[in-house]
Amino acid sequence: MPAIACASSAATTPPGSRISPRAGRLQRAVRWARMALHLLHGAAVLKTVFPRASPARRRELVGWWSAKLLRIVGVVAEVDGAPPEQASRGAMIAANHISWIDIFAVSSVRSTRFIAKSEIRDWPLAGWVVEKAGTIFIRRDRRRDTARINELVHAALAEGDRVGLFPEGTTTEGDTLLKFHSSLFEPAVANGAPVYPCALRYEHADGTVCRAMAYVGELSFMQSLGLVIRQRGVRARIAFSAPIETAGRGRREVAAAAHQAVATLLGLSGPGIPPRTPPGPPAAPR
Repeated sequence: MPAIACASSAATTPPGSRISPRAGRLQRAVRWARMALHLLHGAAVLKTVFPRASPARRRELVGWWSAKLLRIVGVVAEVDGAPPEQASRGAMIAANHISWIDIFAVSSVRSTRFIAKSEIRDWPLAGWVVEKAGTIFIRRDRRRDTARINELVHAALAEGDRVGLFPEGTTTEGDTLLKFHSSLFEPAVANGAPVYPCALRYEHADGTVCRAMAYVGELSFMQSLGLVIRQRGVRARIAFSAPIETAGRGRREVAAAAHQAVATLLGLSGPGIPPRTPPGPPAAPR
């Protein structure tokens, strides 16, 4: 298991992080209980209300459920920039990837249907919840899955949904930015949907990276959830850049532009270089 500076007593502390105080035993117990009830409540809503709800009502429910989940685990969201508004045509959100909680952090700001790895379906109860909430699952071991994903994304965009993706294809500890896979931008280009670059960062109160939030290495979902619940308090910084119009552009061009925008939001000068400043709005006027 990788060293996680926020929640373990590792011999060395990675730069830009520190050992954080844990939530008390009673607080952790309350969080576990509330999380279990929240998952059960979500399952009940998806079973009884969701099938009859309008698309707009479904978005409201997903946003409400995501925001409450963050509150339960002690994560406070702070937003910089302008997220995509509801419109007649959909939009895509391209974000760096740190944790399973990224999906709910973004959806707490703007209800978003994410393209996610199919393994998430196997998560206890939570996998069923995110599937029924509209997550679009992709089989990473099947190159031919792209056509099916494009069709599903096209339908979602036609309904005015926001569709989210993690172009790195894997998670990091939040202080680096990997290459964006251009193939994941094909649905946006094919559907002429604007792409909103989004930067995510989880911090302690002093602004240093909280590595306990990272879902990396051999961690199971339950182990990662336990690490998140142990934190006394975490700030999620969610920063949006101006949208990238895809009309007349190829997927590689769009991917490069999105990568540069996210790197700028994170304060990076290149892939793999730790952020100099917390994410915020780009320096250029919006």
